[in-house]
Amino acid sequence: MITRVFSVRVWAPVGVLTSLAYCVHQRRVARAETPGAPSQRPVDRSLLELKMVQVVFRHGARSPLKPLPREQAEWNLQLLEVPPQTQFDYTVTNLAGGLKPHSPFDSQYRKTVLKGGMFAGQLTNVGMQQMFALGQRLRKSYVEDIPFLSPTFNPLEVFVRSTNIYRNLESTRCLLAGLFQSQKEGPIVIHTDEANSEVLYPNYQNCWSLQERTRGRRQAACLQPGISEDLQKVKEGMGIASNDGVDFLSLLDNVAAEQVHSLPSCPTLRRFAQMIEQRAVDTALYVMQGEDRESLQMAVGPFLHILESNLREVMDPATAPGKTRKLYLYAAHDVTLMPLLIILGIFDHKWPPFAVDLTMELYQHRESKEWFVQLYYHGEQVPKGCPDQLCPLDKFLNTLSAYTLSPEKYHTLCSQAHVIELGDGE
Repeated sequence: MITRVFSVRVWAPVGVLTSLAYCVHQRRVARAETPGAPSQRPVDRSLLELKMVQVVFRHGARSPLKPLPREQAEWNLQLLEVPPQTQFDYTVTNLAGGLKPHSPFDSQYRKTVLKGGMFAGQLTNVGMQQMFALGQRLRKSYVEDIPFLSPTFNPLEVFVRSTNIYRNLESTRCLLAGLFQSQKEGPIVIHTDEANSEVLYPNYQNCWSLQERTRGRRQAACLQPGISEDLQKVKEGMGIASNDGVDFLSLLDNVAAEQVHSLPSCPTLRRFAQMIEQRAVDTALYVMQGEDRESLQMAVGPFLHILESNLREVMDPATAPGKTRKLYLYAAHDVTLMPLLIILGIFDHKWPPFAVDLTMELYQHRESKEWFVQLYYHGEQVPKGCPDQLCPLDKFLNTLSAYTLSPEKYHTLCSQAHVIELGDGE
């Protein structure tokens, strides 16, 4: 979760609205597929050649972004000790290869000092170990089981991009250390973008229309029954005031962080942990308007455009040698993964945990030259409706096409509400 990405806090009713939103989305995905298409015949996997892998992952475990009133957990500085095996030198640049942009998020996090001495949103050694383990799993898949990648980091094979937030940069370091056992043949460069133009998370500050829609959702959601009663129940159990600004997103942020670090937690948080997660999911779905195509487009449409462009470049025989990479790594956030999972029809209504990954493999059939995509979420095969979890690439791209936004279309869509407002003279 990112401060300001969900800075607009809203309450959403469980059940009818969110279930309806998800069902409407599923029907849209189904309509996007070719009606009446013949069923796909089984594919001989021995004839498939892996051409490219894209991995979108959430950072490792961290400290909370905002402490709760009457909180008991202590975030001691020992949690920042770096495990030796995760050490790996890297350089951060902007997307053009220039100097690293300023990070307003990190500047903001440093203003919040938690009990115990840590800053808000800091990656811990638990999170570093999680990311190292993810790197080891990727090494087993793409170095040991299949000799797809070189056993040492090669910048000609791997492209790395991250949001410009320190916990994500450090998470990427740990993943690469696990993947390549801290061995490299060239410099590791992590590419980042300015916060005001970042597309690896829903950018409410950069997209006026998304911001306006969210503001309206907050006003409407506050009138809904159900969520407010559950929230009051949790607050009363914790002994905190009803008007202190605490919501289910901040509750989940704290309870998830405390649980993964085995820190003492408020008994009320432990007792209602499952309900807190579900209500946080419902809140996020209401904010994103999961049934609304334009909201999903503005949330992750530009990022989908990047992922799709990578696929198309590998397929295109005219692509110059050396322009593409075998592996693309994207260090993102929970608020990135949730809309991606919704669009792909594989969201399980659970909050994306720390260090979770969404992996996209691209294959080509050696004889027929057909292309296929296989998806994994948290290491498990997930595509639905495709035999053997292999989706024909054209079918996969057809599903994405309803949500992908080029930079030009993103700018146009995000500016619509602003243009209307200026035109009305308000």
